[in-house]
Amino acid sequence: MTVVNMHATTPQRTVAENALLQAFGDRLSLLPGDGAVAVKRDEAIELIKTGLPTKRMESWHYTDLRRLLTAVPAFDSTAAPRPLEPVLEHSAVVPVLNGVAAQKSPNVPGVTFQRIAEKLTDGSFARALDLQGSDDAIGALNTAFVADGVFVDIAAGSELDRPLELQNVQAGGQTHVRLPVRVGDGAKATIVERQTGVGAALVSSVTNLFVGDDAEVRWLIVQEQPDTATHLAQFNAWIGKNAKLTLFFMNAGGKLVRQEIRVAAKGEGGSFTLRGINLLAGDAHTDVTMILDHTVPHTDSTEVIRNVVTGKAHGVFQGRINVHQYAQKTDAKMACNTLLLSDDGEFSTKPELEIFADDVVCGHGATVTEIDRNHLFYLMARGIDEKTARGLLVKAFVAEVIEELNDEPIVEALEQRLDDWFATHG
Repeated sequence: MTVVNMHATTPQRTVAENALLQAFGDRLSLLPGDGAVAVKRDEAIELIKTGLPTKRMESWHYTDLRRLLTAVPAFDSTAAPRPLEPVLEHSAVVPVLNGVAAQKSPNVPGVTFQRIAEKLTDGSFARALDLQGSDDAIGALNTAFVADGVFVDIAAGSELDRPLELQNVQAGGQTHVRLPVRVGDGAKATIVERQTGVGAALVSSVTNLFVGDDAEVRWLIVQEQPDTATHLAQFNAWIGKNAKLTLFFMNAGGKLVRQEIRVAAKGEGGSFTLRGINLLAGDAHTDVTMILDHTVPHTDSTEVIRNVVTGKAHGVFQGRINVHQYAQKTDAKMACNTLLLSDDGEFSTKPELEIFADDVVCGHGATVTEIDRNHLFYLMARGIDEKTARGLLVKAFVAEVIEELNDEPIVEALEQRLDDWFATHG
C-alpha cells in the first residue's frame, strides 16, 4: 500500500528572504517606536515570513518577487550621500539621506515638516503602518524596517510659490522611508518626489497623500536609481471634494522596480490625471501597478502611460479602475502605449475595468508597436541620419505626455532628463 503525505510543506526560504528576516532581528532594537508601532512591525514581518510574492499571486503575476529578488544588501551606516540639485530650479529641497531625514527643514510659508522618526517614537504614526492586504509586500517590508522620513503638512488655503522636492537619496545598502503629505482644503502645490542614489541597494518608499477639498496638487515622481538597485515604491492618495490631483512619473533607472499607485476619489467632483513614462534598458524589470477607486458620484480620471523598451528589458503595466455602485456619472479612461526597440525586449499590459454603476463613461486601450518605417524614411530622406531620426521619433512618442503638464519649466526639466537617458541608451 502506498501512503501519500497530504500535509502541505512550507517552501524553503530563499537567500533574500533569509537575509530580510536576519536583518529584522539585527535591527529591531535600533528602530524607533514601541507599543503599537512594535506590534505593526511584528505583523509586517510575519507577512514576509510567509514568503515574498510569486506569480501565483494575481497582483504580482508579472513580477515574481521571490524569484527576481536574488540578494539583499546589508545596511550601511557609513554611507553619507549629499542633497542634490533639484529637478526644478528654485525648489525647496527636503532631503532624506540613506533613510535619515535632515535635522533642519526649509522655511516655506504655510508648510510644516516633522521627522517620521519622531512620530514613530511617540506612537502617533502607528495607524499609518497598517497594511493594505495579504499582497501588500511593499507595505510590509517598509513597515518592518522604516526608521525615518518626513511628514509634510500644507495648511488650508496656502498656495506655494515654489515647488517642494522630497529627495530620497541612497548610497548603497538598505533604505526604507515614509513620505506622508497632507494638503489642506483649497491649497495648491507642486511636489517632486525624487528617488535616486548610487551603489547596490534595496530601497522601499511609501508615500501617502491626502488632498483636501478644493485643493490642487501636481506630483512628479522622478525615479533614477542605478542599474544595481532594487526599488520598491508605493504611492497612495485620497482625493477630496472638487479636488484635483495630477500625478506624473518617470521611471528611468533601477534593476528591479515595482511602483504601486493606489488612488481613491473620495469626494464628489474629484479629478485624477495620471501621466507616466517608463524608459527601460539592459535587463531591467519595471512594474507599474495601479488601482483606482471611484467611490462617489461625479468624479473623473484619465491615465496615459508611454513605455520605451530596449535591450532585454521587461516592463509591466497593470491598471485596474473600480467604479463602485454609488459612483454614478463617473468618467474614466485609461491607455497604455509601448514602443519596442529590440527583439529581446518585452512589455506586459493588463488593463481592467470593474464597474458596478450603470451611468458611467469608461474605457481602456493598449498598443505595442515598433518605430514606423514610413516616418523613419521621411526623416532620413531629408538628410537626417538613421540614429538621429530614430531618436527624434522615440522622443516625440514619450514627450507628448510631458507636454500635457503645460508648464514650461517642468516640461524643459523633464525633457532634459529624456535627452540624458537617450544619450546613454539610444
